[in-house]
Amino acid sequence: MELLEPAGRARGGVLVVHSWWGLTDSFRRYGAALAAEGYRVGLADLFGGATATTEDEARALRAARRPRPDYRTLSAGLDAVRGAAADLPLATVGFSMGGHWAAWLAGRAAYGLSAAVLYYAARASHVDGRAGLLAHFAAADPWVSASARGGMERALHRAGRRYVAHDYPGTGHWFAESDRTDAYHPEASALALARDIAFLSAHLDRATAGVGRDAG
Repeated sequence: MELLEPAGRARGGVLVVHSWWGLTDSFRRYGAALAAEGYRVGLADLFGGATATTEDEARALRAARRPRPDYRTLSAGLDAVRGAAADLPLATVGFSMGGHWAAWLAGRAAYGLSAAVLYYAARASHVDGRAGLLAHFAAADPWVSASARGGMERALHRAGRRYVAHDYPGTGHWFAESDRTDAYHPEASALALARDIAFLSAHLDRATAGVGRDAG
């Protein structure tokens, strides 16, 4: 995992989980943007440094056997982002495959996340956590079905979770990944990032304020 430190004291920590292309420069640029806003950012690497440029290569990477389960790698990533600051509020941001993992982490209270951001992903298997969720969806996306999205949103509503979703006209899957020149949509990506920054500020800063109040 790569760790990006903010210039001053961290406002919170964010674990970024890549899509099935691996940890490419697109996610490094995204992480750097969050670090510039004052967050300690961990860039998860589920593929051990390997990246893909074609869908066949990406499928092979996703299916490859790994030294330890992905959830353990991500759990260790959250610990690394938190570091010695036990009270540092945490969030996760995931893209496509990584979005499924972000939802998985946010749905388990044991990880103690304050917020999660999903890019073109929907997963409703667990909603036990208390993290607020922000979701970005492409206008035309064969990888995210209406039923999967609807199932996730109904589950979140039943659980009383804080949830906001945005749809981006004229976009397709991977619209926020600058490495995917066939799908990248600069305007939509910039808008989504601005929304992420506002969302993380609202949830992580609020969590930090809560810690301060409890500490008296």
